[in-house]
Amino acid sequence: MGKQFERIESAHKSFIERQKIFFVATAPPKGRVNVSPKGLSSFRILGDNDVAYLDCTGSGSETRAHLMAAGDKRLTIMFCAFEGDPVILRLYGQAQSLMRGTQEYAALIPHFDEFPGARQIVRLTIDLVQTSCGMGVPLFDYKQERGSLLGYWTTHGVDKLRKYWAMKNMRSIDDLPTGFLPDSMVPPT
Repeated sequence: MGKQFERIESAHKSFIERQKIFFVATAPPKGRVNVSPKGLSSFRILGDNDVAYLDCTGSGSETRAHLMAAGDKRLTIMFCAFEGDPVILRLYGQAQSLMRGTQEYAALIPHFDEFPGARQIVRLTIDLVQTSCGMGVPLFDYKQERGSLLGYWTTHGVDKLRKYWAMKNMRSIDDLPTGFLPDSMVPPT
């Protein structure tokens, strides 16, 4: 049976900090729902109702496009236990995308270990925390982070990163704009 909370409580924080993966879900008013897995130790709890994650460049930018679509800022983050007690924890709320090169990004980046290819920080103001059993979630053993994404952006450099943003991150799969401005986004050196 699910339980609902107004904020992240200490037991929730402890659970979240032990997880190696989380999932982000968004949807525009019309179009496809997007669910993306995230890792790389990129998640931070900033307060009882305030969390953020550092987003690395990938083959699309559905989350950013959905957050820009007609003012729809809904975002859900889900954690589930792949070891230990069965738990699913969801954070619901309103999100904003803070693009690299903005003052908002610069203000939050000290909370993270910035990595090559980082393009934005997604910040969520939580209005509901929900836990439920995760008895249907299988048990998995964590081995390690994959180094391929960070290695790729480390080897290819800033110019290729900007070109990639311009080529792959300007529109969603439903042709929604992302608002990326590759030339103004200063990549890490």
